[in-house]
Amino acid sequence: MAKITLQGNPITTNGELPKIGSTAPEFKLTDKDLHDKSLGDFAGKKKLLNIVPSLDTPVCATSTKKFNDHAGKDAVMLVISADLPFAMNRFCGAENTDKVITLSMMRSRNFAKDYGVLIQDGPLAGITARAVVVLDANNKVLYTELVPEIAQEPNYDKALAALK
Repeated sequence: MAKITLQGNPITTNGELPKIGSTAPEFKLTDKDLHDKSLGDFAGKKKLLNIVPSLDTPVCATSTKKFNDHAGKDAVMLVISADLPFAMNRFCGAENTDKVITLSMMRSRNFAKDYGVLIQDGPLAGITARAVVVLDANNKVLYTELVPEIAQEPNYDKALAALK
């Protein structure tokens, strides 16, 4: 379990992020069109997983917009949250974030469990902590960050540098 905070109050996650150098766990998440997506659907591309509690919060919205601005041809930016695909799609339309791919945990919390980011206690229990995981084209973990305070933004510079 990892210890993080929410507005200074301690909370815990169910585990730890995947180790750098390891192969990322497979996942099944739901896209904006209600189709299941897996890690294999993004084979051959580097991936930045922007794991957020909900796009309906200022910090999650900011991180999604910033990573959208850096999306490129050789990497995909995946925004993963517990939000419903409808809400995620509405957010992207309103904020003109058309380069990120939003994925929802609406059908299962296995992603959060497998990546060690499922919040166990406190008011956000059952959704994800804020984290970034960068994978190479073969799903090897290049970089991870579990943001220690949910109300803080991730380290964009380090995450984006890991994509290069």
